[in-house]
Amino acid sequence: MTSGSTGEAARRFHDRTAHSPASVRQSTHALDWDNKPFPFKVYTDLPAVELPRSFPPIADDVLMTLRPPGGLSGTPLTLELLTSLLFHAAGVTRKKSYPGGGEVLFRAAASTGALYQTELYVAAGAVFGLPAGLYHFSPGDFTVRRLRDGDVRRVLATAAADDAIARRAATIIVSAIYWRNTWKYQARAYRHLFWDSGTLLANLFAAGGALGQAPRLYAGFVDADVNALLGLDVMREAALELVALGPADGPAAGESHQSVVEIHHPALPLSAEEADYPALRAVHGASSLASAEALRGWREGGRVPPRGSELQAALSARDGETGKSPSARMGEIQKLPPPRDRAGRSLSDTVHRRGSTRRFSHAPLSAVDLSTALAAATAPFEADFPPGLVDLYLIVNAVEDIPAGAYVYERAEHALVSIRRGEFRRESAYLCLEQPLGGDAAAVVYFLSPLDDVLAVYGDRGYRLVNLEAGLAGGRAYLAAYGQGFGASGLTFYDRAVVEFFAPHAAGKDAIFVTALGRAAGADASDVQLQSLRSRR
Repeated sequence: MTSGSTGEAARRFHDRTAHSPASVRQSTHALDWDNKPFPFKVYTDLPAVELPRSFPPIADDVLMTLRPPGGLSGTPLTLELLTSLLFHAAGVTRKKSYPGGGEVLFRAAASTGALYQTELYVAAGAVFGLPAGLYHFSPGDFTVRRLRDGDVRRVLATAAADDAIARRAATIIVSAIYWRNTWKYQARAYRHLFWDSGTLLANLFAAGGALGQAPRLYAGFVDADVNALLGLDVMREAALELVALGPADGPAAGESHQSVVEIHHPALPLSAEEADYPALRAVHGASSLASAEALRGWREGGRVPPRGSELQAALSARDGETGKSPSARMGEIQKLPPPRDRAGRSLSDTVHRRGSTRRFSHAPLSAVDLSTALAAATAPFEADFPPGLVDLYLIVNAVEDIPAGAYVYERAEHALVSIRRGEFRRESAYLCLEQPLGGDAAAVVYFLSPLDDVLAVYGDRGYRLVNLEAGLAGGRAYLAAYGQGFGASGLTFYDRAVVEFFAPHAAGKDAIFVTALGRAAGADASDVQLQSLRSRR
Protein backbone atom coordinates (compact mmCIF):
# COMPACT_ATOMS: atom_id res chain seq x y z
CA MET A 1 0.00 0.00 0.00
CA THR A 2 1.54 3.25 -1.15
CA SER A 3 -1.10 5.97 -1.36
CA GLY A 4 -0.70 7.16 2.23
CA SER A 5 -4.07 5.63 3.20
CA THR A 6 -4.61 2.24 4.74
CA GLY A 7 -7.73 1.13 2.92
CA GLU A 8 -9.58 0.90 6.22
CA ALA A 9 -11.97 3.75 5.36
CA ALA A 10 -13.02 2.06 2.12
CA ARG A 11 -13.40 -1.29 3.88
CA ARG A 12 -15.65 0.24 6.53
CA PHE A 13 -17.72 2.11 3.95
CA HIS A 14 -18.19 -0.97 1.79
CA ASP A 15 -19.36 -3.03 4.76
CA ARG A 16 -21.65 -0.32 6.13
CA THR A 17 -23.36 0.20 2.77
CA ALA A 18 -23.79 -3.51 2.00
CA HIS A 19 -27.29 -4.66 1.13
CA SER A 20 -28.83 -7.54 3.00
CA PRO A 21 -32.44 -8.72 3.24
CA ALA A 22 -32.58 -7.19 6.72
CA SER A 23 -31.10 -3.81 5.73
CA VAL A 24 -33.44 -3.47 2.74
CA ARG A 25 -36.55 -4.37 4.72
CA GLN A 26 -35.63 -2.14 7.65
CA SER A 27 -34.90 0.91 5.52
CA THR A 28 -37.30 3.82 6.03
CA HIS A 29 -35.98 5.80 3.05
CA ALA A 30 -38.76 7.01 0.74
CA LEU A 31 -38.45 8.90 -2.54
CA ASP A 32 -39.72 12.47 -2.48
CA TRP A 33 -40.76 12.85 -6.11
CA ASP A 34 -41.52 16.54 -5.69
CA ASN A 35 -37.90 17.05 -4.67
CA LYS A 36 -36.31 14.90 -7.38
CA PRO A 37 -33.11 16.55 -8.66
CA PHE A 38 -33.14 18.36 -12.00
CA PRO A 39 -31.12 16.18 -14.42
CA PHE A 40 -28.96 18.93 -15.95
CA LYS A 41 -26.37 21.30 -14.51
CA VAL A 42 -26.94 24.79 -15.94
CA TYR A 43 -24.61 27.69 -15.19
CA THR A 44 -26.73 30.83 -14.94
CA ASP A 45 -24.03 33.47 -15.52
CA LEU A 46 -22.32 31.98 -18.58
CA PRO A 47 -23.45 32.26 -22.20
CA ALA A 48 -24.12 29.02 -24.05
CA VAL A 49 -21.88 28.16 -26.98
CA GLU A 50 -23.87 26.15 -29.51
CA LEU A 51 -22.26 22.91 -30.60
CA PRO A 52 -22.46 21.89 -34.27
CA ARG A 53 -25.80 20.31 -35.08
CA SER A 54 -24.09 18.28 -37.76
CA PHE A 55 -21.26 16.09 -36.50
CA PRO A 56 -19.71 12.83 -37.68
CA PRO A 57 -21.73 9.71 -36.88
CA ILE A 58 -19.60 6.71 -36.03
CA ALA A 59 -20.23 4.18 -38.75
CA ASP A 60 -17.64 1.70 -37.47
CA ASP A 61 -19.13 -1.60 -36.36
CA VAL A 62 -19.72 -1.40 -32.62
CA LEU A 63 -17.67 -4.52 -31.91
CA MET A 64 -14.70 -3.06 -33.76
CA THR A 65 -14.84 0.05 -31.57
CA LEU A 66 -14.63 -2.10 -28.45
CA ARG A 67 -11.16 -3.33 -29.46
CA PRO A 68 -8.66 -0.57 -28.66
CA PRO A 69 -6.49 0.39 -31.65
CA GLY A 70 -2.77 0.28 -31.11
CA GLY A 71 -0.50 3.30 -31.26
CA LEU A 72 -1.03 6.95 -30.51
CA SER A 73 -3.49 9.29 -32.14
CA GLY A 74 -2.57 11.04 -35.35
CA THR A 75 -5.99 12.52 -36.09
CA PRO A 76 -6.34 16.22 -35.28
CA LEU A 77 -9.16 16.94 -32.87
CA THR A 78 -11.75 19.30 -34.35
CA LEU A 79 -14.85 20.81 -32.78
CA GLU A 80 -16.99 18.47 -34.87
CA LEU A 81 -15.10 15.40 -33.63
CA LEU A 82 -15.23 16.64 -30.05
CA THR A 83 -18.97 17.18 -30.42
CA SER A 84 -19.38 13.62 -31.68
CA LEU A 85 -17.41 12.32 -28.69
CA LEU A 86 -19.52 14.27 -26.21
CA PHE A 87 -22.76 13.15 -27.83
CA HIS A 88 -21.83 9.47 -27.96
CA ALA A 89 -20.67 9.56 -24.33
CA ALA A 90 -23.33 11.68 -22.64
CA GLY A 91 -25.74 13.19 -25.17
CA VAL A 92 -29.53 12.92 -25.04
CA THR A 93 -30.51 10.17 -27.46
CA ARG A 94 -34.16 9.39 -26.81
CA LYS A 95 -37.29 10.51 -25.04
CA LYS A 96 -39.84 8.25 -23.40
CA SER A 97 -43.21 9.71 -22.49
CA TYR A 98 -45.49 8.39 -19.78
CA PRO A 99 -49.23 8.80 -19.16
CA GLY A 100 -49.88 12.05 -17.35
CA GLY A 101 -47.22 14.02 -19.19
CA GLY A 102 -44.06 12.68 -17.53
CA GLU A 103 -41.04 11.97 -19.65
CA VAL A 104 -37.48 10.71 -19.31
CA LEU A 105 -34.66 11.94 -21.54
CA PHE A 106 -32.34 8.99 -22.02
CA ARG A 107 -28.61 9.53 -22.46
CA ALA A 108 -26.06 7.73 -24.56
CA ALA A 109 -24.76 5.76 -21.55
CA ALA A 110 -26.74 4.09 -18.80
CA SER A 111 -27.02 5.56 -15.31
CA THR A 112 -28.34 3.96 -12.13
CA GLY A 113 -31.94 4.97 -11.67
CA ALA A 114 -31.69 7.14 -14.83
CA LEU A 115 -30.46 9.91 -12.52
CA TYR A 116 -27.42 10.97 -14.60
CA GLN A 117 -25.21 12.46 -11.92
CA THR A 118 -22.13 12.32 -14.17
CA GLU A 119 -20.92 15.63 -15.63
CA LEU A 120 -18.35 16.29 -18.36
CA TYR A 121 -15.89 19.19 -18.61
CA VAL A 122 -13.43 19.80 -21.44
CA ALA A 123 -9.98 21.35 -21.11
CA ALA A 124 -9.40 22.35 -24.74
CA GLY A 125 -5.96 23.39 -25.89
CA ALA A 126 -5.59 22.33 -29.51
CA VAL A 127 -9.16 21.75 -30.71
CA PHE A 128 -9.63 23.22 -34.17
CA GLY A 129 -12.69 25.45 -34.14
CA LEU A 130 -12.84 25.91 -30.35
CA PRO A 131 -10.78 28.56 -28.49
CA ALA A 132 -8.52 27.27 -25.74
CA GLY A 133 -10.33 27.18 -22.43
CA LEU A 134 -12.17 25.12 -19.86
CA TYR A 135 -15.75 24.23 -20.79
CA HIS A 136 -18.75 22.45 -19.28
CA PHE A 137 -20.87 20.24 -21.54
CA SER A 138 -24.63 20.68 -21.17
CA PRO A 139 -26.53 17.78 -22.77
CA GLY A 140 -29.92 19.42 -22.14
CA ASP A 141 -29.46 22.21 -24.67
CA PHE A 142 -26.48 20.58 -26.43
CA THR A 143 -24.07 23.42 -25.70
CA VAL A 144 -20.86 24.13 -23.85
CA ARG A 145 -20.22 27.02 -21.49
CA ARG A 146 -16.75 28.40 -20.94
CA LEU A 147 -15.66 28.45 -17.31
CA ARG A 148 -12.11 29.71 -17.94
CA ASP A 149 -10.32 31.37 -20.81
CA GLY A 150 -6.93 30.12 -21.95
CA ASP A 151 -5.06 26.84 -22.05
CA VAL A 152 -5.29 24.92 -18.75
CA ARG A 153 -3.80 21.65 -19.96
CA ARG A 154 -0.59 22.24 -18.02
CA VAL A 155 -2.58 22.52 -14.79
CA LEU A 156 -4.06 19.10 -15.43
CA ALA A 157 -0.69 17.66 -16.47
CA THR A 158 0.75 18.82 -13.15
CA ALA A 159 -2.24 17.54 -11.19
CA ALA A 160 -1.93 14.11 -12.84
CA ALA A 161 1.90 14.11 -12.81
CA ASP A 162 2.08 13.35 -16.53
CA ASP A 163 3.49 15.89 -18.96
CA ALA A 164 1.89 14.02 -21.87
CA ILE A 165 -1.46 15.62 -20.95
CA ALA A 166 -0.04 19.04 -21.81
CA ARG A 167 0.62 17.83 -25.38
CA ARG A 168 -2.71 16.11 -25.99
CA ALA A 169 -5.33 18.18 -27.80
CA ALA A 170 -7.85 18.11 -24.97
CA THR A 171 -8.71 16.37 -21.72
CA ILE A 172 -12.22 15.46 -20.63
CA ILE A 173 -12.77 15.66 -16.88
CA VAL A 174 -15.51 13.42 -15.51
CA SER A 175 -17.22 14.52 -12.30
CA ALA A 176 -20.30 13.56 -10.32
CA ILE A 177 -22.93 15.57 -8.45
CA TYR A 178 -23.67 13.50 -5.35
CA TRP A 179 -27.27 14.58 -4.70
CA ARG A 180 -28.53 13.44 -8.06
CA ASN A 181 -27.84 9.86 -7.00
CA THR A 182 -28.06 10.02 -3.19
CA TRP A 183 -31.66 11.26 -3.61
CA LYS A 184 -32.53 7.63 -4.31
CA TYR A 185 -29.60 5.52 -3.20
CA GLN A 186 -28.31 7.43 -0.13
CA ALA A 187 -24.68 6.89 0.89
CA ARG A 188 -24.37 3.70 -1.21
CA ALA A 189 -24.51 6.06 -4.19
CA TYR A 190 -20.73 6.43 -3.86
CA ARG A 191 -20.38 3.07 -5.55
CA HIS A 192 -22.78 4.23 -8.27
CA LEU A 193 -20.65 7.28 -9.07
CA PHE A 194 -17.98 4.98 -10.42
CA TRP A 195 -20.31 2.41 -11.96
CA ASP A 196 -21.96 5.19 -13.94
CA SER A 197 -18.79 7.06 -14.87
CA GLY A 198 -17.31 3.73 -15.94
CA THR A 199 -20.31 3.01 -18.14
CA LEU A 200 -19.99 6.45 -19.70
CA LEU A 201 -16.25 5.88 -20.22
CA ALA A 202 -17.04 2.67 -22.11
CA ASN A 203 -18.87 4.82 -24.66
CA LEU A 204 -16.16 7.47 -24.66
CA PHE A 205 -13.41 4.91 -25.24
CA ALA A 206 -15.37 3.31 -28.08
CA ALA A 207 -16.10 6.64 -29.76
CA GLY A 208 -12.64 8.06 -29.09
CA GLY A 209 -10.89 5.04 -30.55
CA ALA A 210 -13.14 5.02 -33.63
CA LEU A 211 -12.47 8.72 -34.23
CA GLY A 212 -8.71 8.31 -33.91
CA GLN A 213 -8.32 10.15 -30.60
CA ALA A 214 -6.53 7.43 -28.57
CA PRO A 215 -8.23 8.06 -25.21
CA ARG A 216 -6.17 7.47 -22.09
CA LEU A 217 -7.75 7.26 -18.65
CA TYR A 218 -6.24 8.78 -15.51
CA ALA A 219 -7.68 7.63 -12.20
CA GLY A 220 -4.81 9.19 -10.25
CA PHE A 221 -4.50 12.94 -9.75
CA VAL A 222 -4.31 15.51 -6.98
CA ASP A 223 -8.01 15.86 -6.29
CA ALA A 224 -8.03 19.34 -4.76
CA ASP A 225 -6.15 20.81 -7.72
CA VAL A 226 -8.57 19.43 -10.32
CA ASN A 227 -11.63 20.39 -8.26
CA ALA A 228 -10.27 23.91 -7.85
CA LEU A 229 -9.64 24.20 -11.57
CA LEU A 230 -13.28 23.31 -12.23
CA GLY A 231 -14.51 25.61 -9.46
CA LEU A 232 -16.50 22.80 -7.83
CA ASP A 233 -18.30 22.96 -4.52
CA VAL A 234 -16.63 19.84 -3.13
CA MET A 235 -19.41 19.33 -0.63
CA ARG A 236 -21.66 18.53 -3.57
CA GLU A 237 -19.56 17.56 -6.61
CA ALA A 238 -16.11 16.14 -7.26
CA ALA A 239 -13.86 15.15 -10.17
CA LEU A 240 -13.59 11.38 -10.65
CA GLU A 241 -11.47 10.72 -13.75
CA LEU A 242 -9.53 12.41 -16.56
CA VAL A 243 -9.41 11.25 -20.18
CA ALA A 244 -6.73 12.68 -22.49
CA LEU A 245 -7.56 12.88 -26.20
CA GLY A 246 -5.94 13.74 -29.49
CA PRO A 247 -2.45 13.66 -31.02
CA ALA A 248 0.39 13.32 -28.54
CA ASP A 249 2.93 15.20 -30.66
CA GLY A 250 1.32 18.64 -30.55
CA PRO A 251 3.01 21.67 -28.99
CA ALA A 252 2.91 21.52 -25.23
CA ALA A 253 0.85 23.97 -23.23
CA GLY A 254 2.75 26.73 -21.49
CA GLU A 255 3.83 26.60 -17.88
CA SER A 256 1.00 26.82 -15.39
CA HIS A 257 0.82 29.58 -12.84
CA GLN A 258 1.73 28.82 -9.24
CA SER A 259 -1.93 28.97 -8.27
CA VAL A 260 -5.24 28.77 -10.07
CA VAL A 261 -7.50 31.77 -9.68
CA GLU A 262 -10.69 30.79 -7.89
CA ILE A 263 -13.90 30.76 -9.90
CA HIS A 264 -17.45 30.66 -8.60
CA HIS A 265 -20.08 30.32 -11.30
CA PRO A 266 -23.62 29.91 -9.94
CA ALA A 267 -25.81 27.12 -11.29
CA LEU A 268 -29.52 26.39 -11.15
CA PRO A 269 -30.51 24.56 -7.96
CA LEU A 270 -31.24 20.88 -8.48
CA SER A 271 -33.96 20.60 -5.83
CA ALA A 272 -35.74 22.70 -3.27
CA GLU A 273 -33.78 20.83 -0.60
CA GLU A 274 -30.75 18.54 -0.62
CA ALA A 275 -29.76 15.89 1.92
CA ASP A 276 -26.13 15.45 2.86
CA TYR A 277 -24.51 12.03 3.34
CA PRO A 278 -21.29 12.53 5.31
CA ALA A 279 -20.25 8.89 4.90
CA LEU A 280 -20.01 9.41 1.13
CA ARG A 281 -17.92 12.53 1.49
CA ALA A 282 -15.73 10.86 4.09
CA VAL A 283 -14.78 7.89 1.91
CA HIS A 284 -14.15 10.19 -1.03
CA GLY A 285 -11.87 12.31 1.13
CA ALA A 286 -10.04 9.25 2.43
CA SER A 287 -9.47 8.05 -1.15
CA SER A 288 -8.22 11.44 -2.36
CA LEU A 289 -4.57 12.17 -3.14
CA ALA A 290 -3.43 15.33 -1.40
CA SER A 291 -0.12 16.04 -3.11
CA ALA A 292 2.09 15.25 -6.07
CA GLU A 293 4.26 13.17 -3.75
CA ALA A 294 1.27 11.07 -2.68
CA LEU A 295 0.25 10.63 -6.32
CA ARG A 296 3.72 9.49 -7.36
CA GLY A 297 3.83 6.99 -4.53
CA TRP A 298 0.38 5.70 -5.39
CA ARG A 299 1.23 5.29 -9.05
CA GLU A 300 4.64 3.70 -8.52
CA GLY A 301 3.20 1.21 -6.06
CA GLY A 302 0.43 0.31 -8.44
CA ARG A 303 2.65 -0.45 -11.42
CA VAL A 304 2.08 -4.17 -11.28
CA PRO A 305 0.60 -6.42 -13.95
CA PRO A 306 -2.96 -7.66 -13.53
CA ARG A 307 -2.92 -9.96 -10.54
CA GLY A 308 0.63 -8.63 -10.14
CA SER A 309 3.24 -9.33 -7.53
CA GLU A 310 1.48 -8.27 -4.33
CA LEU A 311 -2.00 -9.25 -5.50
CA GLN A 312 -0.85 -12.58 -6.91
CA ALA A 313 1.15 -13.36 -3.78
CA ALA A 314 -1.85 -12.60 -1.60
CA LEU A 315 -4.17 -14.66 -3.78
CA SER A 316 -1.74 -17.54 -3.99
CA ALA A 317 -1.22 -17.57 -0.25
CA ARG A 318 -4.95 -17.48 0.33
CA ASP A 319 -5.61 -20.30 -2.11
CA GLY A 320 -2.65 -22.32 -0.94
CA GLU A 321 -1.14 -22.97 -4.35
CA THR A 322 1.48 -20.47 -5.53
CA GLY A 323 1.52 -19.51 -9.16
CA LYS A 324 -1.78 -21.04 -10.20
CA SER A 325 -4.95 -19.14 -11.01
CA PRO A 326 -7.73 -20.05 -8.55
CA SER A 327 -10.12 -20.88 -11.37
CA ALA A 328 -7.66 -23.35 -12.86
CA ARG A 329 -8.25 -25.63 -9.88
CA MET A 330 -12.00 -25.71 -9.90
CA GLY A 331 -14.31 -27.65 -12.16
CA GLU A 332 -14.77 -28.51 -15.76
CA ILE A 333 -13.65 -25.94 -18.33
CA GLN A 334 -16.32 -24.85 -20.81
CA LYS A 335 -14.49 -23.38 -23.80
CA LEU A 336 -16.26 -20.45 -25.43
CA PRO A 337 -16.43 -20.01 -29.20
CA PRO A 338 -14.39 -17.16 -30.68
CA PRO A 339 -16.15 -13.81 -30.27
CA ARG A 340 -17.72 -12.16 -33.29
CA ASP A 341 -15.64 -9.71 -35.27
CA ARG A 342 -18.67 -7.67 -36.28
CA ALA A 343 -22.20 -7.21 -35.06
CA GLY A 344 -23.62 -5.61 -38.21
CA ARG A 345 -24.62 -2.48 -36.31
CA SER A 346 -22.62 0.74 -36.05
CA LEU A 347 -21.62 2.38 -32.79
CA SER A 348 -23.93 5.33 -33.50
CA ASP A 349 -26.89 3.07 -34.19
CA THR A 350 -26.15 1.03 -31.07
CA VAL A 351 -25.96 4.13 -28.86
CA HIS A 352 -29.30 5.33 -30.21
CA ARG A 353 -30.97 1.98 -29.55
CA ARG A 354 -29.38 1.33 -26.16
CA GLY A 355 -31.49 1.50 -23.01
CA SER A 356 -31.53 -0.61 -19.87
CA THR A 357 -33.81 -3.60 -20.39
CA ARG A 358 -36.64 -3.69 -17.85
CA ARG A 359 -38.05 -7.09 -18.82
CA PHE A 360 -36.28 -10.19 -20.11
CA SER A 361 -37.89 -13.13 -21.86
CA HIS A 362 -36.57 -16.62 -21.18
CA ALA A 363 -35.36 -16.92 -24.78
CA PRO A 364 -31.76 -18.17 -24.92
CA LEU A 365 -28.66 -16.39 -26.11
CA SER A 366 -26.20 -18.24 -28.30
CA ALA A 367 -22.79 -19.16 -26.96
CA VAL A 368 -21.29 -16.69 -29.45
CA ASP A 369 -23.52 -13.92 -28.08
CA LEU A 370 -22.18 -14.48 -24.58
CA SER A 371 -18.62 -15.04 -25.75
CA THR A 372 -18.65 -11.70 -27.58
CA ALA A 373 -20.09 -9.81 -24.61
CA LEU A 374 -17.48 -11.24 -22.22
CA ALA A 375 -14.62 -10.49 -24.61
CA ALA A 376 -15.85 -6.91 -25.00
CA ALA A 377 -16.27 -6.45 -21.24
CA THR A 378 -12.68 -7.49 -20.55
CA ALA A 379 -10.93 -5.80 -23.49
CA PRO A 380 -7.82 -3.84 -22.46
CA PHE A 381 -7.88 -0.05 -22.16
CA GLU A 382 -5.23 2.63 -21.81
CA ALA A 383 -5.01 3.84 -18.22
CA ASP A 384 -2.64 4.78 -15.43
CA PHE A 385 -3.52 1.57 -13.56
CA PRO A 386 -3.51 -2.04 -14.78
CA PRO A 387 -6.89 -3.66 -15.44
CA GLY A 388 -7.84 -7.02 -14.02
CA LEU A 389 -8.88 -5.93 -10.52
CA VAL A 390 -12.32 -7.52 -10.87
CA ASP A 391 -13.29 -11.08 -11.73
CA LEU A 392 -16.38 -12.11 -13.70
CA TYR A 393 -18.63 -14.75 -12.16
CA LEU A 394 -21.76 -15.87 -13.99
CA ILE A 395 -25.06 -17.57 -13.48
CA VAL A 396 -26.02 -19.04 -16.85
CA ASN A 397 -29.75 -19.61 -17.20
CA ALA A 398 -30.31 -19.97 -20.94
CA VAL A 399 -27.30 -20.01 -23.27
CA GLU A 400 -27.24 -22.51 -26.10
CA ASP A 401 -24.56 -25.22 -25.74
CA ILE A 402 -23.62 -24.08 -22.23
CA PRO A 403 -25.24 -26.05 -19.39
CA ALA A 404 -27.12 -23.98 -16.85
CA GLY A 405 -25.07 -23.31 -13.76
CA ALA A 406 -22.59 -21.10 -11.92
CA TYR A 407 -19.25 -20.27 -13.54
CA VAL A 408 -16.21 -18.04 -13.32
CA TYR A 409 -14.78 -16.51 -16.49
CA GLU A 410 -11.12 -17.29 -17.20
CA ARG A 411 -9.84 -14.36 -19.28
CA ALA A 412 -6.59 -15.92 -20.45
CA GLU A 413 -8.34 -19.01 -21.77
CA HIS A 414 -11.55 -17.22 -22.82
CA ALA A 415 -13.44 -20.00 -21.11
CA LEU A 416 -15.95 -20.58 -18.36
CA VAL A 417 -14.91 -22.72 -15.42
CA SER A 418 -17.77 -24.57 -13.79
CA ILE A 419 -18.40 -23.94 -10.10
CA ARG A 420 -21.55 -26.05 -10.05
CA ARG A 421 -24.25 -27.08 -12.48
CA GLY A 422 -27.97 -26.59 -12.07
CA GLU A 423 -30.94 -24.31 -12.60
CA PHE A 424 -30.42 -21.13 -10.57
CA ARG A 425 -32.99 -18.65 -11.90
CA ARG A 426 -34.65 -18.40 -8.51
CA GLU A 427 -31.33 -17.93 -6.72
CA SER A 428 -30.15 -15.31 -9.21
CA ALA A 429 -33.33 -13.27 -8.79
CA TYR A 430 -32.85 -13.40 -5.03
CA LEU A 431 -29.20 -12.30 -5.26
CA CYS A 432 -30.23 -9.32 -7.40
CA LEU A 433 -32.24 -7.79 -4.55
CA GLU A 434 -35.12 -10.16 -5.34
CA GLN A 435 -35.69 -8.53 -8.72
CA PRO A 436 -37.20 -10.76 -11.44
CA LEU A 437 -34.67 -9.40 -13.96
CA GLY A 438 -31.94 -11.38 -12.25
CA GLY A 439 -33.82 -14.62 -12.75
CA ASP A 440 -35.30 -13.95 -16.18
CA ALA A 441 -32.01 -12.98 -17.86
CA ALA A 442 -30.21 -15.53 -19.99
CA ALA A 443 -26.95 -14.86 -18.13
CA VAL A 444 -26.05 -12.65 -15.20
CA VAL A 445 -22.50 -11.38 -14.74
CA TYR A 446 -21.42 -10.76 -11.15
CA PHE A 447 -18.29 -8.64 -10.83
CA LEU A 448 -16.28 -9.61 -7.74
CA SER A 449 -12.93 -8.34 -6.50
CA PRO A 450 -10.34 -9.42 -3.91
CA LEU A 451 -11.02 -6.04 -2.34
CA ASP A 452 -8.75 -6.33 0.68
CA ASP A 453 -5.83 -7.27 -1.56
CA VAL A 454 -6.56 -4.37 -3.91
CA LEU A 455 -6.73 -1.96 -0.97
CA ALA A 456 -3.42 -3.31 0.29
CA VAL A 457 -1.81 -2.18 -2.97
CA TYR A 458 -3.78 0.96 -3.83
CA GLY A 459 -5.03 2.21 -0.47
CA ASP A 460 -8.53 3.64 -0.18
CA ARG A 461 -8.35 4.85 -3.79
CA GLY A 462 -8.39 1.20 -4.81
CA TYR A 463 -12.07 1.27 -3.94
CA ARG A 464 -12.62 3.75 -6.73
CA LEU A 465 -10.67 1.52 -9.12
CA VAL A 466 -12.65 -1.68 -8.59
CA ASN A 467 -16.01 0.08 -8.93
CA LEU A 468 -14.79 2.01 -11.97
CA GLU A 469 -13.41 -1.06 -13.72
CA ALA A 470 -16.61 -2.99 -13.05
CA GLY A 471 -18.69 -0.10 -14.42
CA LEU A 472 -16.53 0.17 -17.52
CA ALA A 473 -16.75 -3.59 -18.12
CA GLY A 474 -20.51 -3.45 -17.63
CA GLY A 475 -20.76 -0.55 -20.07
CA ARG A 476 -18.84 -2.48 -22.71
CA ALA A 477 -21.11 -5.47 -22.17
CA TYR A 478 -24.07 -3.13 -22.73
CA LEU A 479 -22.66 -1.99 -26.07
CA ALA A 480 -21.82 -5.53 -27.17
CA ALA A 481 -25.30 -6.73 -26.19
CA TYR A 482 -27.23 -4.01 -27.99
CA GLY A 483 -24.89 -4.22 -30.95
CA GLN A 484 -25.76 -7.91 -31.30
CA GLY A 485 -29.48 -7.31 -30.91
CA PHE A 486 -30.19 -8.33 -27.32
CA GLY A 487 -30.49 -6.43 -24.06
CA ALA A 488 -28.66 -5.67 -20.83
CA SER A 489 -29.35 -4.09 -17.47
CA GLY A 490 -27.27 -3.14 -14.46
CA LEU A 491 -28.57 -4.43 -11.13
CA THR A 492 -27.89 -4.02 -7.45
CA PHE A 493 -27.49 -7.01 -5.17
CA TYR A 494 -27.22 -8.56 -1.73
CA ASP A 495 -23.48 -8.21 -1.14
CA ARG A 496 -22.67 -11.09 1.16
CA ALA A 497 -25.19 -13.46 -0.41
CA VAL A 498 -23.46 -13.14 -3.80
CA VAL A 499 -20.11 -14.15 -2.33
CA GLU A 500 -21.67 -17.02 -0.43
CA PHE A 501 -23.41 -18.29 -3.55
CA PHE A 502 -20.11 -18.54 -5.42
CA ALA A 503 -18.26 -20.02 -2.42
CA PRO A 504 -15.84 -21.56 -1.88
CA HIS A 505 -14.32 -20.19 -5.07
CA ALA A 506 -15.17 -16.58 -4.19
CA ALA A 507 -13.82 -16.75 -0.64
CA GLY A 508 -12.00 -13.54 0.26
CA LYS A 509 -13.72 -11.49 -2.45
CA ASP A 510 -16.43 -8.84 -2.41
CA ALA A 511 -19.35 -8.27 -4.76
CA ILE A 512 -18.91 -5.03 -6.72
CA PHE A 513 -21.48 -4.82 -9.56
CA VAL A 514 -23.93 -6.92 -11.58
CA THR A 515 -24.92 -6.85 -15.26
CA ALA A 516 -27.74 -9.01 -16.62
CA LEU A 517 -27.84 -10.09 -20.29
CA GLY A 518 -30.74 -11.51 -22.26
CA ARG A 519 -33.42 -11.07 -24.84
CA ALA A 520 -35.90 -8.32 -24.06
CA ALA A 521 -39.59 -9.04 -23.61
CA GLY A 522 -42.67 -6.97 -24.35
CA ALA A 523 -42.27 -3.27 -25.08
CA ASP A 524 -38.54 -3.47 -24.31
CA ALA A 525 -38.10 -5.68 -27.37
CA SER A 526 -38.71 -2.79 -29.76
CA ASP A 527 -38.18 0.93 -30.11
CA VAL A 528 -41.90 1.63 -30.53
CA GLN A 529 -42.18 3.80 -27.43
CA LEU A 530 -38.82 5.49 -27.86
CA GLN A 531 -38.45 8.52 -30.07
CA SER A 532 -35.04 9.41 -31.47
CA LEU A 533 -34.11 13.03 -30.85
CA ARG A 534 -31.25 13.06 -33.26
CA SER A 535 -33.44 14.00 -36.22
CA ARG A 536 -34.50 17.14 -34.38
CA ARG A 537 -31.03 18.60 -34.34
